[in-house]
Formats: sequence, C-alpha cells, structure tokens
Amino acid sequence: MMYVLLVVGFVLLIKGADYFVDGSSSIARILKVPSVVIGLTIVAAGTSAPEAAVSITAGLAGNSDISLGNIVGSNLFNLLMVIGISAITCPVVSQKEILKRDMWWNIGVSAALLMLIWDHKISRIEGVILLALMAVYLFVVIRSAMKNRVQDDSLKCMSVPKSILAIALGLGAIIFGGNLVVDNASLIAKAWGMSDTLVGLTIVAVGTSLPELVTSIVAAKKGDSGIALGNAVGSCIFNILFILGMSSVLSPIHAVTELVIDTGILIAVNALMFIFAQTKKETSRLEGIFCIACYLAYSMYIIMR
Repeated sequence: MMYVLLVVGFVLLIKGADYFVDGSSSIARILKVPSVVIGLTIVAAGTSAPEAAVSITAGLAGNSDISLGNIVGSNLFNLLMVIGISAITCPVVSQKEILKRDMWWNIGVSAALLMLIWDHKISRIEGVILLALMAVYLFVVIRSAMKNRVQDDSLKCMSVPKSILAIALGLGAIIFGGNLVVDNASLIAKAWGMSDTLVGLTIVAVGTSLPELVTSIVAAKKGDSGIALGNAVGSCIFNILFILGMSSVLSPIHAVTELVIDTGILIAVNALMFIFAQTKKETSRLEGIFCIACYLAYSMYIIMR
C-alpha cells in the first residue's frame, strides 16, 4: 500500500506543478512584474510548504535532528538537483537580479546559519533575528519588483480568478502529494533502520523538495527559467530565514556536529552555483550534469558516515 500511495503522491506533484506554474506565470504578467520575482516569492513560499510543515512539526516534537537536517538537506537538493535537472531540461538563464541580489543573499544566510549552529543550537532570540531578515528580504524583492515593472502583451494570460484558482488547486495538489511521498518514504526508510538525522538529510529532504523540483522542471520546459531559478534560490532563502526562524522561535533547535559540517558543504555549493550562473549568464546542461554528480557523491558520503 505504501508504494501505491507513493505513486499517487508523484502524480499529484506533477499535475499540481503544471497548474501552479501556469497560474503563477499568469499572475506575473497581470502584475507586470518579472517572473523571477514571482518565483522568488509566491512560488518559493508555496513549494516550501512541505518543508515548513515537516520542520516546524519536528521542532515542536523535540526532534531537531529531522527539523534542521530537513532544511540543510533540502537546500542542497534545491541547488544541486533542482537547478541541475532543470538545466539538463533546458539551460537555466541567470537573470541580473538573481546574480546581483538573491544569490548573494543565499550565500549570506547560509553563512549566517553556520555561525548560528557553531555552538550546536539555535535559540529563540536567534530565530527572531532570522524572521526579521526574512521581512527585510521580502521588502527588498517587492520594492525591486515595483521599480522594474514589465509589459508583455505577446503572451496570453488567464483572468485573475482563474489564475488564483490554478495556483490554489496546484499548490493543494503539490502539498498533499508531497506529504504522501514523504510519509511513505520515511516509513520505508525507518523500516530499513536509518537514523533520524540521515532520514532528515535524505528521504525527508528529497521528499519535501519534490515540489521545487517538479515546479522548476515544468517551468523550464515552458521556457520560464525566471520561475525555475527563482523558485530554487528563493526556496533556499525561505527555508533558512522563515522555516528555521519559526521552528526555533517555537522550540530551540539543537544541531549535531554532522549538521555543522553539512552546512559548511552547503556554503561551498552556494559558491559553486554562483560561479555556474555567472559563466555565460546561464547554467548549462554540462554544469547541470556536474551538479547531479555532486549530489550523488554527497548522498554516498552521508550514507557511509
């Protein structure tokens, strides 16, 4: 039965992402803002809903290994696999805003996370600081969107009610499908005797990142790399600032030594993705293949340790 529910979850993810991308792209055109802004905000927050549910619930239950491991693992998956597979589907173009602002924010908040967990914990006060930084980031992105409105009458868009309905239905299918995948994959993994930290870094992290993966691939296939790249980078920022911030405010988070090491790896991966995005202002198919190889190598490392 677990395997059947796993398949149902994947189907819901794929169909939900299709509606979600169409609705989000339509809203971007209606508001006359670059699609990358929608990817960094609405889509990033929406596809990060499973991470929020898992991490906050795990934090309240006192299982901070899964809570923090899920975020670090999800961000590594977003950067290496989501962008990597999207690049193989169609080279991901790097918008100027992402290169000059959002990727630097991503590197900065990852470095901040390493500093916060250096003493192996994130306190409630540190959680409030993360939430405050999230508010600042959203203000910067929205202000930039208002200054850089665009008009593209060559593309048709749905009406506002239809766009909102497509986003709501798509997001609902994504979240429900993601939960089905995570719950059943976690049951299978724990039956194999995997630890909570390993489950958080692998099965749960990959499962909760499936919405980002499917949404970005669908967006890349539709030629909307603004949503594809913005979704991956925005989700990473949202995961650390909002989800970890909220989780630690509700219940202080404790970090094992392995997660401190993994956060250091996350910073290195951020730097690598920035270099790839800078070269020819896009992440090529070859670079996408390299990203996937890096993630597979990382997966082998954490399983073997």
